[in-house]
Amino acid sequence: MSRTGGLTLACAILCFLSLSHACPKECSCNSNSKVVDCRGRGLYDIPRKLHPDTQELYLQDNRIRGLGSMAFREIPFVRILDLSNNSVTSVSPTALLGLRSLQHLSLAYNSLRELDKRLLGPIHSLSHLDLSHNSLWGLPGAMGDSLRNLSHLGLAHNRLTRLDRSLLETLTHLDSLTLQGNPWRCDCQLIGLKLWLETYLFKGGVVDEVLCSQPEEMRDRDLQKVPYQLFHACMTTSYHYLFANIHHLESERRLRGGGGGGSVPECETKQKQRPVNLRHAIATVIITGVVCGIVCLMMLVAAVYGCAYAAIMAKYQRELKKNEELAAAQGADHATADEKEPLENAIA
Repeated sequence: MSRTGGLTLACAILCFLSLSHACPKECSCNSNSKVVDCRGRGLYDIPRKLHPDTQELYLQDNRIRGLGSMAFREIPFVRILDLSNNSVTSVSPTALLGLRSLQHLSLAYNSLRELDKRLLGPIHSLSHLDLSHNSLWGLPGAMGDSLRNLSHLGLAHNRLTRLDRSLLETLTHLDSLTLQGNPWRCDCQLIGLKLWLETYLFKGGVVDEVLCSQPEEMRDRDLQKVPYQLFHACMTTSYHYLFANIHHLESERRLRGGGGGGSVPECETKQKQRPVNLRHAIATVIITGVVCGIVCLMMLVAAVYGCAYAAIMAKYQRELKKNEELAAAQGADHATADEKEPLENAIA
């Protein structure tokens, strides 16, 4: 009886454990592929009692409005998480805490206005991030450390007017980028993005069009096709243009240098010819440097000339005053002599 009772207890415990992680009734689960499909079920929240071994969770086409802290703590090994086409307006900075294996995240077709820089902090395996069709005004530059391994970034159809270049510089493994459908403001602040896109395309990256919305004279023009001459006015109003060119050239130099002492293959592919716009940018930086050097030299010459002129004039004034004093003394002597001569004649 004791052996039978122990067996019964063990079975009961196993049944309880299996039931505690059973497939949520709103979803369909595949235990072999470890996929949980909850698409289009009218869900308002993340389903509970998910199996901890779940690797793919599909939650698109629901009515989820927010993601709270550690919303996916039950599935720490999930690799694909799709929350597209919901009504998500807020995401807690710790919503994805614990998902160290996450590779694919989609928050497309929601109502996000901003993302906290800490959201993707603990995740370094992310390779695909889709944030398109939201209301994002921008991405925090500090988020770049979590996006280093991204191969795809979707930012199309948001409210972006500019994009931090320091963030883009960290995306060294990026293969494709979507930026269309944003109200880009093509002014001096966007010259950095233009230069980065040129380098990115030169290295073989894929990006859709970036159409300007502002200012009015650039509306519907593709940023990649806007000539650099139209940005020359920036040089008289700010330093963004010059600094962006210098940063761009430094990036190009590191790119050509290989960033280290790696071995050079015997048969290198022929390097593409630099685009005309890049040559214009280089020429502009060189000309600006020459002009600045000439101006500095002229200022130095003017300073030396001014000092020399002041010294000469001071010496001249001293000599003039000395001569005047000497002439006055001589005049006084002559006057005294003239007065003595008639007196001596009278005595005689």
